Amino acid sequence: MLPKVIVHNSISLDGSLTGFEVNMALHYQIAAEYKPNAHLIGSNTLKKGLESYGDVALREEKGDFEKLNKDSSLPYWVIPDTSGTLMGSLHTLRRFEFCRDVIVLVSDITPKEYLDYLDERAYDYHIVGEEHVDLKKSLRLLSKKHGVKTVLADTGRILGNLLLNQGLVREVSLLVHPVIVGRKSYNMFSEVNGDGNYELIKGEKIDRDYVWLIYRVKR
Repeated sequence: MLPKVIVHNSISLDGSLTGFEVNMALHYQIAAEYKPNAHLIGSNTLKKGLESYGDVALREEKGDFEKLNKDSSLPYWVIPDTSGTLMGSLHTLRRFEFCRDVIVLVSDITPKEYLDYLDERAYDYHIVGEEHVDLKKSLRLLSKKHGVKTVLADTGRILGNLLLNQGLVREVSLLVHPVIVGRKSYNMFSEVNGDGNYELIKGEKIDRDYVWLIYRVKR
């Protein structure tokens, strides 16, 4: 059985993901309301986030080579990373307060060096694809092996668009910011096939000038 997948993003009035200051407090306040069992996050999105905070340089310690005993109600962070983009940085993510643990999705072409790195540090990882990660297979596996019922895809354009194009998304959650990016906009849905139908199930004005929209994907 597939878990419920919600794509959640903060966007500008003209649908851009970048080029403006995201209200992170509101963004994650909304994310928490879904009570997801897992966050599905792209490796490049995480790498850029770590670099922006300067956390990549944190040194590994002895405790980083074993699983942490964290609250089971916390969500897993599930990361498709076939090329080993986050090699040397996963310990920083594992330490985050609101991360239960990291689960990595890889493929047949993932370098052995990266798999050895994951094994040595007791990360759960799953080989789910020949070259690219098979998202449907991954979701089914997360449900069966890790008890995941709700997945929040709180990530960039590429992964969100793939999930939508493959018919794996149940809801789209958008926190609309009161700003227009214009010429430099990076459109959230530019790679979506555009053949879906959506039903508005929530429209709420919050914190004065922001709007939270939820659309259900109609099958």
